[in-house]
Amino acid sequence: MVIILYLAVAVIAVAFAVLVYFLAKTLQSAQKTMDDVASTLEDVQDQMKGLNEETTELLHRTNLLAGDIQQKSQSLSSIFNAVENFGESLNSVNASVKKVATSIENGGEENAGKVANALQWGRAAIDLIHRWKDKRADK
Repeated sequence: MVIILYLAVAVIAVAFAVLVYFLAKTLQSAQKTMDDVASTLEDVQDQMKGLNEETTELLHRTNLLAGDIQQKSQSLSSIFNAVENFGESLNSVNASVKKVATSIENGGEENAGKVANALQWGRAAIDLIHRWKDKRADK
C-alpha cells in the first residue's frame, strides 16, 4: 500500500512537472506575443507622430492657401465690378443708339411725304422753267 502511495505521489509529481513544462511553454509563447504587440505599438506610435507632423504641416499649408485664395478673390471682385459697370454702360449706350435709330426712322417716315411733295414741286418748277425757255426761244 505504501508503494501505491509512492507511485501515486510519483505520478502526481510527473504530472505536475509536465503541467509546469507546458505552462512554461505557454507563458513563453505569451511573452513572445506580448513583445510583438509592444513592438507593434511602438511602431504605431512612431507612425502617429509622423502622421501628426504631416497633418500639422498640411493644415498650415491649407490655411496659407485659403488666405491666398481669399486675397485673390477680393482682387477679382473689383475686376468683376468693373466688368459689370462696363456692361451696364454698354447697355445704356445700346439703348441710346436704339432710341436715336428709332427717332431717325420715325422722322424719316414723317418727312417722307414732305420730301415727296418737295420733289414734285421741284419737278414742276423745272418743267415751268423749260417751258418758259422754249417759249422764249420760239420768239
